[in-house]
Amino acid sequence: MQASTVRLGILASVLTALAPIAFAQDAAQGITVSTVFPPFDANAAACERPVGLDRVLAFAKDNDREFVTGIDHGLSLAARDRGIDYVVALADNDSAVMLDQLDAFRSDRVGAIVVSPVDPGTQAPGLHALIASGAYVGTIVAPPATSLLNAPQYRTGKELADLAVEYIRTNLDGRANVVLLTQDSIQFLTPRFTAIRDALAELPAVRIVADISPNPVGKEGGLATMRTILIAHPDVDVILGADGVVLGALQALREAGKDRPDQFLGGIDGEPEAVAEIRAGGPYKASISLNSPVFGYAMGQHAADWLDGKQIPQAMDILPRALTAENLAAYEADLADPGSVYNDPARRDSYLKMYGNICYSTRANYVNFPWSSEAN
Repeated sequence: MQASTVRLGILASVLTALAPIAFAQDAAQGITVSTVFPPFDANAAACERPVGLDRVLAFAKDNDREFVTGIDHGLSLAARDRGIDYVVALADNDSAVMLDQLDAFRSDRVGAIVVSPVDPGTQAPGLHALIASGAYVGTIVAPPATSLLNAPQYRTGKELADLAVEYIRTNLDGRANVVLLTQDSIQFLTPRFTAIRDALAELPAVRIVADISPNPVGKEGGLATMRTILIAHPDVDVILGADGVVLGALQALREAGKDRPDQFLGGIDGEPEAVAEIRAGGPYKASISLNSPVFGYAMGQHAADWLDGKQIPQAMDILPRALTAENLAAYEADLADPGSVYNDPARRDSYLKMYGNICYSTRANYVNFPWSSEAN
């Protein structure tokens, strides 16, 4: 009897040791087909806590652009409020470096990781391994993830395009030379620019004089690209794209003496420099905010909930919000204090929408397809 007990004990130890391997084999794929998730049920029953993982939240950053810095700010505040350790790893746009960082987080038994990936395909193996370890894995836009965050991309582009179209009709007599600084090389973001092109097509006197993806996607890329565009098209009325590239384009206009107060420059991301330009009242007229401190704080709260054995959303929308000179004060208050937004359901729901349920016990149901609420 004693020998049998020993053998059973050894068998139990072996099975426990093999459990992560079994999970990795059985659930390596997660949910791979496009799936419509119901609204998140905050009252769903709690489940198990993760086993053998530390109460640490890590942020793997692709770079230090303002949008990512905002995520960092929100995550750090959530970690502080929930009493968990917080660490940051910067890949500086190097895919191999980020993959090494993800492997290190797994080796260190980090319990929760948020990732702004440099290259989703390169980072996928590291994310799969973290998910198999039982960790919370939250990603920005790209799968795989236990909880994936995205924006309704077509709606985001349409918010900006509608403002531009109204401005062209009202202030430019329906006529404009337009520059689109796109991110079409990033598959998940192409609907933004499809929406912009669709809206501009309604105005027959609008001419898109350039439709190009700057490299890199940032202020430096926007500056270099716009300098080249101005050689062939020195008179530009409207420039649309991500805030970083549009800010670079504005610098090029100013260098060439081609900036005018009646131009419409509009971006996406709600970056602080863009907000400052809007407030100054010059060519920069609007930015579509995807309030990164607010959703960063939400992801930090979800990470802490996961570690406590609670249910969290499988997916979350960042709802776009148009920023103009008239509404900047309220937005900046929310930017500075994302915790108060998250804890106020009405304010939180104006920024975020949550879908599906997942927890440690159901972690095999992680998102492994390019989820978007607009595909529902």
